[in-house]
Amino acid sequence: MGLVNTVGLVLHPERECAETVATIVEWTRSRGGTVLASPGEAARLDGAAVAVEAGQLVRRADLVLSLGGDGTMLRAMRLAAGVGTPVLGVNVGRLGFLAEVDIPEVPEALCAIDERRFTVEERSGVRAVGGGCEELAFNDIALVRVPGDRSAAVGIRVDGHAFVSYAADAVIVATPTGSTAYSFSAGGPIVSPGAEGVLVTPVAPHSAFNRALYLSGGEKLELDVLPRSGELAVEADGRVVGRVGPGDSVGVTVLPGASRVVRLGRTTFYQRVQRKLRITGSPEAD
Repeated sequence: MGLVNTVGLVLHPERECAETVATIVEWTRSRGGTVLASPGEAARLDGAAVAVEAGQLVRRADLVLSLGGDGTMLRAMRLAAGVGTPVLGVNVGRLGFLAEVDIPEVPEALCAIDERRFTVEERSGVRAVGGGCEELAFNDIALVRVPGDRSAAVGIRVDGHAFVSYAADAVIVATPTGSTAYSFSAGGPIVSPGAEGVLVTPVAPHSAFNRALYLSGGEKLELDVLPRSGELAVEADGRVVGRVGPGDSVGVTVLPGASRVVRLGRTTFYQRVQRKLRITGSPEAD
């Protein structure tokens, strides 16, 4: 018997992927299996998937398929966090950095997974608590200046000890997965997804110390909103999830191996980085 009997779908909220869904449904039903989706997404599929709540979807599925871009993949990873169900990213978006396959490769990928010809890459997440919210993210948590208000003035505490403060447009706490996202655009380094830790990167810093920090996963990180700061939005994987102001503190905890991403061995992390971010060497080195 193959590995995959029940497939859970997580869909891009806007992009049309009916043909891809039809391929997945046909493949699954030909093996006597079942396709699941959340109630809202199942309603878009005209009876092709069984509607179940999100928590049941990731527990019942042998494999979760994310059909979309990186935002959809991150949502699928959050749904599967702590459950252990592997997630395969299918790129029907634009960048699709986290996706493993494109649409034409879906049948071959499903067969490979069914025959156990794949590996699983564990990805760490971060949990942020503070300002009346508790959120899980797989790319990053960010404290972001509200337009029209003062800059983000944020103190960094490590294991209870004040280390440095930033005055910036935002302060990002990124996982290794998120090192190629918002943090990278702010000048932060690329970090291997096999690393366990968090990257703290200021955006457009207004202070003399403008460097990123990399902390181990076991160190306790707290972000203190300083008295001179304006009101800040709290973002988790790009979603605004709360607001904080002077006197508030946000604690960030690393969750090792919180989600499992399917890899088929076709490309390495560094090859994907080169291709997706169009990284080339210095012409002076050639």
